[in-house]
Amino acid sequence: MAGSSHGTGSGVGEDKSFRSKQNEDVNKKLKYISLAILVIQNASLILSIRYVRTLPGDRFFATSAVVMAEILKGCTCLLIILFQKRGNLKEFGVLLYDSIVVQFRDTLKLAVPSLIYTLQNNLQYVAISNLPAATFQVTYQLKILTTALFSVLMLRKSLSRVQWVSLLLLFAGVAVVQVQQESGKQKEASAADSGQSYGKGLVAVVVSCLSSGFAGVYFEKILKGSSASVWLRNVQLGIFGTVLGLLGLWWNDGAAIAEKGFLFGYTPMVWGVILNQAFGGLLVAVVVKYADNILKGFATSFSIVVSTIMSVYLFGFHVDLVFTLGAGLVIGAVYMYSLPKPSVAASSSASAVSHGRSNPGGDSELEAFLSKNPVKEKES
Repeated sequence: MAGSSHGTGSGVGEDKSFRSKQNEDVNKKLKYISLAILVIQNASLILSIRYVRTLPGDRFFATSAVVMAEILKGCTCLLIILFQKRGNLKEFGVLLYDSIVVQFRDTLKLAVPSLIYTLQNNLQYVAISNLPAATFQVTYQLKILTTALFSVLMLRKSLSRVQWVSLLLLFAGVAVVQVQQESGKQKEASAADSGQSYGKGLVAVVVSCLSSGFAGVYFEKILKGSSASVWLRNVQLGIFGTVLGLLGLWWNDGAAIAEKGFLFGYTPMVWGVILNQAFGGLLVAVVVKYADNILKGFATSFSIVVSTIMSVYLFGFHVDLVFTLGAGLVIGAVYMYSLPKPSVAASSSASAVSHGRSNPGGDSELEAFLSKNPVKEKES
């Protein structure tokens, strides 16, 4: 009997070991898939927006694209919540009524980040329309600097020495790229294209980075004091985003849209950009459940390389030694900043062992919604 018991225990142990190894292999594959999706989403959105905004012919209204993306994203989050309620319309309706109407003060808190996100999304269209895709991708990483500074000021977070050094390198890298652009051929090439202004694009991307940092940290502060799901928060954001986006549309393009129509200039490529913008952030939020911060940092860095290479082939972008140096500093800084603090890494590793990684990537999922990467963050 003892021998039988020992044999059974050994078999169970081997089975657990096999399952553990199998889970590790699956997680490893999921991480590589996550990396690929993050890189593709980061690079494709910027390149596709640049492409559709520089094509000859009728140009769509960026304000209408922002509104359409908000509507699609909000509807998607509603469907996810309905799915979580297993199609029970009564529970679904009660949840929305209680969360949005009854707790209206809580809902109104999201008006501020929603206003900033709407402004940010419109500014990103302006920036990408006036800057080379690779230059925008590099410069837009300043959002890491602004987010870090607002986190220190508003959330009293502490940064490691490595992170402070990485922020200095990030700023230096972006400065080098801008100096190169100001004195090099890219500015002349950009100015030669119809209706493009490098200065206008630069101001737009800097203001977008500032707004992204503040809105992300403000949103995080709100979520820390709430039990509402990220999907529900995005529905609330979508309500304000749609209303504010329509106001911006009326203010900026009202007369033109009344004459030409809301969907004027929409092509299959434009719809692709809007779908990428609407669902990209939600997709990334799901994907990063299997990716840690280091992998996300590597994905962002790699997407800069992909954007630069594709810009050479698609838009005739000229890469010289100075741009390579600046972009290299930014890539290194992004990766350095994503490295965890030694104490945090040790504690998270111990927590993963003791809790069996029951909630992998929870903070990363939230961060994906804060960054709106790039047009969501929406980030990030």
